[in-house]
Amino acid sequence: MSNNNQLGLESQKKLGYWSIWALGVGAVIGDGIFLLMGQGIATAGPGAILAYGVAGLSQLFLMIALGELAVGMPTAGAMSTWVERFMGKWWGFLSGFTFALGWVIAGGSVGLALGKITMWFFPQLKGDLWPMFFAIFFITLFAVLNILGTEIAARTQLILVVIMTLVMALFSIIGIKDMNFENFTPFLPHGMDGFWSAIPLGTYAYLGAVTLATAGGEVKNPKDLPKALIWSSLTFLILYSAAQAVLQGLIPWDKITMDSSPFTEAAGMVFGVAGAYIMNMTAWIAAATCILMGTLYASSRIFYAQAKSGFLPSFFAYVHPKTGTPVYGIIVVWALSVGLVVLGVLNPDFLYVELSTQLVLAWLVSWTLALIAGILYRKKALQEVKQLPWRQPLYPLFPVLGFVGIGIVFYGTFVGSPMTLVRGAIGMVVLYVLFKLFNKSKNLSNTSSKDTTM
Repeated sequence: MSNNNQLGLESQKKLGYWSIWALGVGAVIGDGIFLLMGQGIATAGPGAILAYGVAGLSQLFLMIALGELAVGMPTAGAMSTWVERFMGKWWGFLSGFTFALGWVIAGGSVGLALGKITMWFFPQLKGDLWPMFFAIFFITLFAVLNILGTEIAARTQLILVVIMTLVMALFSIIGIKDMNFENFTPFLPHGMDGFWSAIPLGTYAYLGAVTLATAGGEVKNPKDLPKALIWSSLTFLILYSAAQAVLQGLIPWDKITMDSSPFTEAAGMVFGVAGAYIMNMTAWIAAATCILMGTLYASSRIFYAQAKSGFLPSFFAYVHPKTGTPVYGIIVVWALSVGLVVLGVLNPDFLYVELSTQLVLAWLVSWTLALIAGILYRKKALQEVKQLPWRQPLYPLFPVLGFVGIGIVFYGTFVGSPMTLVRGAIGMVVLYVLFKLFNKSKNLSNTSSKDTTM
């Protein structure tokens, strides 16, 4: 084995608490909050506030339930490593790969959203090629930052997330004085059907925070992982719930359109002429942080860990000797994201409807397997759990609540689109066959190598 690979990500212990907190807050899907909020409000009316709150709480419960695994097994593979230990190689691979795959899909959808948000600042530019150009430009820039080193990418993420958090907090605080509480009636104009349908939209908005668990191989103190899991969840739950409440207090729910971010118009009412610019820059930051430390960081770390375990080609496990980053993994994720951006320009419905729904399915699978691994951790390694510096409170409350949240999202997402679920299931069967064939060929290769050396 080369010295480059021996270095490994585990030797790069450079991330402190605030860096991984920012990773969790920034990884929350930016276009889900800023561009798709109008769809949630159109679906549930003012009740979207509660629906998004339920989605955010389900994420919080999931974070608490996974905290023990994060602190007990802090590795770049995160759920891939956790599940493999207690459920076997295939399930471990599936859990990690589906999580990484979800982030790759997000790289396309959020990347294209980033390009469209950038276009807002250049109204003189027309046509579909400019959003694609800006999307590819910034995805490339963030890939370079990731290649240059985890510290550089994490520091950039922290600065962007702090700016985003301050703007949203100021919007919520200053905007209270202009709220019209009559805008909250009727609270559920489309009844409970609208409320349940809005929860998956809220889940999409809050997807990704568990990404910070993939920093386990590079965090200075593993005890910071569960703290960051919980506090990043509370940060975006409180921040976005307050901002959404102010938004709906400023603009009647039936006047909100899906043509642009409703926060832009609301920010103009709160901050004046500069408000739209400020909020669009905040939306840009939200999308950028998803790409920077979600798609490019998390996916490459999962692929790195799976290559180290022999589940993926070995080049994914190459780590640059100076920067300590999985260079080839980052490049592959970059290329896939760029390809999906181009696909989104050519066929936006396929990217934003079919693939985005497959993203939700992929992460539901990953979360479910990770929760099961957390329960098995308690069952099969209880003495190890008892020695952890942090344990989840009120066990098994939060795993149960996590499963309930997954069930609600699954029902709301797929009850009306069973064929999407079928296509996802077929994709996983194909993935299983490929996994078996790859590992069979690898085992045969290893056996042949042993035979020739005897």
